Amino acid sequence: MKSLVHVIVILLLCARVFAGDSLPLLLADPTIIRHKGLYYAYGTAGGNADKGIPVYTSKDMQSWKAGGMALKVGDSYGTKGFWAPQVFSYQKKFYMAYTANENIAIAVSDNPGGPFKQQKLQALPADKRMIDPFVLFDGGKIYLYHVRLDEGNRIFVTQLNTALDAFIPGTLQECLHAEKGWEDTQNASWPVSEGPTVIRKNGKYYMFYSCNDFRNPDYAVGIAVSQSPAGPWVKQAGNPFISRKHTGENGSGHGDVVRAGNSWWYVLHTHNTSTKVSPRKTAIIQFNWTGALPELIPGSFTWLTR
Repeated sequence: MKSLVHVIVILLLCARVFAGDSLPLLLADPTIIRHKGLYYAYGTAGGNADKGIPVYTSKDMQSWKAGGMALKVGDSYGTKGFWAPQVFSYQKKFYMAYTANENIAIAVSDNPGGPFKQQKLQALPADKRMIDPFVLFDGGKIYLYHVRLDEGNRIFVTQLNTALDAFIPGTLQECLHAEKGWEDTQNASWPVSEGPTVIRKNGKYYMFYSCNDFRNPDYAVGIAVSQSPAGPWVKQAGNPFISRKHTGENGSGHGDVVRAGNSWWYVLHTHNTSTKVSPRKTAIIQFNWTGALPELIPGSFTWLTR
């Protein structure tokens, strides 16, 4: 009976493909970069997070083609839980900072589509479990924003050395953690703040971060602002910046800022349905800068498809 159900599901999916229907992109914790006119999307693979990090490509940032695994088990540190990658260029190569085994590692490639590999299969040395890396180059320094698992998911920043394989001693400090209110709607014993993205604009630093457990329908995105990449960070009164109130979808959060020409977007994931969390679906929502803070453009929430 189970095999018959599997056959029916496959036939239905094939029927959709031949009918020209699109399927949703199933990347959690997504990030998008642009290189030579082509967009590359990476994220936590739906149902395959123990195999590595997949990559998809697109010419229009709407319809995506599978590009295989950008980072594979065996080419990298870790055996399970490949989560929340960030890809960036540095010294004429492409680097992927990613989570595996609840540690952070950095792999390198000549191509944004991969394969990303490490000569030494090791994580960044740390005294705590860490997830959700985001690397920012600013003022000749290299900042690593990340989440440390210590009485909750807390967002920290430290500086990396130029080899990207160790922290600079004395630079670790906490940025923020989840507090009561929209950031912790279930009064959790383990409050969650995660998924940091930091950009610089008009001389200020803007951190986009997510709060609540990702399984909570109230998972949402907030903004904190600082005069320095190291903080202190001030959470904004208008938070949450993105929530199910804006998207109509449960679990809207944990993504990255994408700039396409003069347009600004936030790529994020949502729950699969109103009653099912995984595999999480990928979407984008547009915002602009009419003042000191970004503002969402009504009606711009869009699913990404494959």
